[in-house]
Amino acid sequence: MAELAGREADPGLGALAARIAGAAPSCGPVRLVAVDGHAGSGKTTFAGRLAAALGDAPVVHLDDLATHAEPFGWTERLRREVLEPLAAGRTARHRVYDWTARRFEGVRPVPAAPVVLVEGVGAGRRALRPALAALVWMELDAGAARRRGELRDGPELAGFWIDWARAEEAHFAADPSRPHADFRVDGVTGRITSGTLGELRKGP
Repeated sequence: MAELAGREADPGLGALAARIAGAAPSCGPVRLVAVDGHAGSGKTTFAGRLAAALGDAPVVHLDDLATHAEPFGWTERLRREVLEPLAAGRTARHRVYDWTARRFEGVRPVPAAPVVLVEGVGAGRRALRPALAALVWMELDAGAARRRGELRDGPELAGFWIDWARAEEAHFAADPSRPHADFRVDGVTGRITSGTLGELRKGP
């Protein structure tokens, strides 16, 4: 792994984007970056900001690959429909799950851009880390993230949040992402700090 130059305490969004853009490709010609954290921690918002700072990098949302029956059973789907094409330098095309219809409907293209972001709970899981150029963790504890998510989604999804919280807790107990983060983002202030590793990854 290449050491991060300077290792400043708060590199800021622009500097983080520059570091990622300058990292070695990790998935074929692509620098794959995971944005992970508890549901409600701000992953989607931060991934959008980082994508913009990277010149509108494509973003894969794991909510499009997860299902009601398998909230964390998307690894092979992501590998087959996204990672393998990107590793070959081709545009990926993944199916999109409709959470209302409860089935996959439509296909979303993901070009083999210099940087591609994958955001969602579990994006930094063990099976994906070898393909990552960087892992970003949203630093907001599970309780605060859940309260934020419940406020966002309203009382009609209270039952969903109860079931989700159990599944998320079990996932991170078995396969934690936070200890492997290269960067951490404060879920309240947005401040970016070096993570446990303090370095960017090299691809295989």
